[in-house]
Amino acid sequence: MSLKLRLARTGTHKRPHYWIVAADSRSPRDGRYLEKLGTYDPKSEPRTSQLKTDRIHFYLDRGATPTDAVREL
Repeated sequence: MSLKLRLARTGTHKRPHYWIVAADSRSPRDGRYLEKLGTYDPKSEPRTSQLKTDRIHFYLDRGATPTDAVREL
């Protein structure tokens, strides 16, 4: 099982809101995930994100790969 740290889209039409999640790389974008690691709101000014850094480091130490979007956060 290959783990990825990725964004899962929530919110409404034209008002996106994202969860940062640890998920199996084979699962769909908004599908099953192991743990919710934070939130990201790209529409707020300034853009806001809340992260559980200790849990993110836990998954990174165990070989999880962040996507490009998560890496930039």
